Amino acid sequence: MRSLSDTLERLARFRAHKAEYTSQPGRLQDLRDFGSNPGGLAGKVHVPSNLTEHPPLVVVLHGCTQTASGYDHSAGWSALADQNGFVVLLPEQNRSNNGNLCFNWFVPGDIRRDQGETRSIRQMIDAVVSKHRVDTSRIFITGLSAGGAMANVMLSTYPEVFAAGAIIAGLPYGVASTVPEAFDRMRGHGLPQIKTLQSKLKAASPHDGPWPLVSVWHGNQDNTVAEANARAIVDQWRGVHGVGSRPDFHEPIGAHSKSVWKSADGREVIEYYSITGMGHGTPVDASLAFENAAPYMLDFGISSTLCSAERWGLLREGFEPTHGESNPAPDRQSASAHKTKGTDSIQQIIEDALRKAGLMR
Repeated sequence: MRSLSDTLERLARFRAHKAEYTSQPGRLQDLRDFGSNPGGLAGKVHVPSNLTEHPPLVVVLHGCTQTASGYDHSAGWSALADQNGFVVLLPEQNRSNNGNLCFNWFVPGDIRRDQGETRSIRQMIDAVVSKHRVDTSRIFITGLSAGGAMANVMLSTYPEVFAAGAIIAGLPYGVASTVPEAFDRMRGHGLPQIKTLQSKLKAASPHDGPWPLVSVWHGNQDNTVAEANARAIVDQWRGVHGVGSRPDFHEPIGAHSKSVWKSADGREVIEYYSITGMGHGTPVDASLAFENAAPYMLDFGISSTLCSAERWGLLREGFEPTHGESNPAPDRQSASAHKTKGTDSIQQIIEDALRKAGLMR
């Protein structure tokens, strides 16, 4: 499974069975004329009518086989923005760059500062900041899978831009530079030692100031991107935040858990959410009116969108999320876990892993 020939054999075997989930209704607007766009990306933006003065900005990166609108339909970022007055920017991969619509999180020319896809996303941010007078001290980023890995790329290469980020089922920065290496790292094979991880982060930019706060989200039954990657992301960011290997405290969240690392001045600088029973995807709470379960958007009764927005101070005073009338909130853990196990057959595991690495065109 680690060789390129084996990868290509599986690609041919499963190409005919590839299922894509890209068409979802949306209200996003195209972002045009944002710069030279060396990475060849597209962009979507949502600006609510009740925009606050000098609003915050959230950058949202979809996963493989997804589009910006499809991801937003399930994760609910634009709907939450409507209620709280912040701007949402959703960069979008083009099929000419990656046939599986994955951000190229492991391609050297796309993950270096001021090059390729990272430069394109940076240009999009600059354009939105300028047009909508965004508060540059309140820019945040999040993403799923390849989008989560690219969110970590952006946090690493442009740490001065972001106040915080949430990396969902993603990978550490700079751990792969070829297709076989990407596939290996997804399976948890060959991840660098902690010192190497930390040195890669430090070398990604000339930054010498405060570092972004980082939240890491991962399902403990993820058979596509191994949970070892989540622990490696935490280790990668511990160095710049000067925190030890042991978290300062653990907090149960229903059946799930959150671990927190505090800096010397008492700030919570790293969070790690482990989602019990969840496979590969973004955790959503489908009882909320603004979220919808879908492939790789998994209803486990906890919303990474809402938790991140609250953590980043995006919610207006007195805001209370509404629950959809057709989406009651029973205990969904056993049913969701059953669905996940059913999806993760041997064939599906391999196929999903190939998709997430961008190996299927």
